[in-house]
Amino acid sequence: MKIVFLIADMQGGGTERVIAMLANEYARRDISVVIMQIAGHKSVYHLDERVEVLIIAKSSPTLADKIIRLKRMRSYFRKNKDIIIFSPGTITTIYAAAATLAMKRFIFVSERVDPECCPHPKWRDWAYKRVDRFAFQTEELRNYYPPGIRAKGTIVMNPVAGDIPKRTGNSRAMTVVAVGRLHEQKNYPLLLAAFKIFVAEFPDYSLHIYGEGPKERELKELTEEMGLTAVTTWHGFVPDVQMQIVDSGMFVLSSDYEGIANSMLEALAMGIPTIATDSVGGGNRVHIEDGINGLLVPMKDEKALAQAMKRIASDEVLATRLSDEAIKIRESNSVKEIADQFLALME
Repeated sequence: MKIVFLIADMQGGGTERVIAMLANEYARRDISVVIMQIAGHKSVYHLDERVEVLIIAKSSPTLADKIIRLKRMRSYFRKNKDIIIFSPGTITTIYAAAATLAMKRFIFVSERVDPECCPHPKWRDWAYKRVDRFAFQTEELRNYYPPGIRAKGTIVMNPVAGDIPKRTGNSRAMTVVAVGRLHEQKNYPLLLAAFKIFVAEFPDYSLHIYGEGPKERELKELTEEMGLTAVTTWHGFVPDVQMQIVDSGMFVLSSDYEGIANSMLEALAMGIPTIATDSVGGGNRVHIEDGINGLLVPMKDEKALAQAMKRIASDEVLATRLSDEAIKIRESNSVKEIADQFLALME
């Protein structure tokens, strides 16, 4: 058996991190693993030397480029029959379905995006008819689809790396941190608005945002307009972000939509007091039990988010209790456990 992970590139992001963890885990089990990058040639993640990286195309801005990409994929799939195609995205699934027309290849989809926001729903629906098995991150996501697709799917969570650091001391930095792509989905303007309310009462705190994305310039301009430049640091993409944030005062996820945010899982696993919006997709409420291992707040409510930040900053007993409960996710979402679940669905 050979598992072929399809991905645009490996330049950073939650999905890419999950693929790297799963690929390394399967390689350690002597399972043949290929990461097929169909629109990029870089990787920021450590990969086991037994993981084969196959570059299909660096980019595909034109129709001719996309046709060439499809032909290369089809050539590979024709030559390799005993494979499982693991697709974590809508676009990669469309390409997989098209590249395997008239072939019998096992296609496995790990659905990770908001189906309501799919830019190509008709192409997606066509491709999904050719998929053999699905893994959904929440029941909310699975229930979006018709019975035929739901019957072929089950719920599988994201893994947490076993070597992720844990806070060792008793003190916490006076920092609020956020990690993720600078994308509209993440609703960073909400975080900035809430932090402005929060920092007026807790002026010793600073805001640190890790990630890159299309909204970077716009968000930095908004930060300046809101008078938060002096207390906000934009770090960009940082490969060892866990080491940078492990002693943070709190982690905040302000998204409007999330399947399961890897950054949130990692924050919980590190014992960082965590606040998340109760966003569409349901992944945050699956992992956070409000007041037990983190705090959940309504979407798009800057006052509620600011109040949650104030609760953690002013109550060390609460912060410690949340941390102690949160780190239990290291066991339930271990890479071995999640890799076993995916493998059972692919066999």
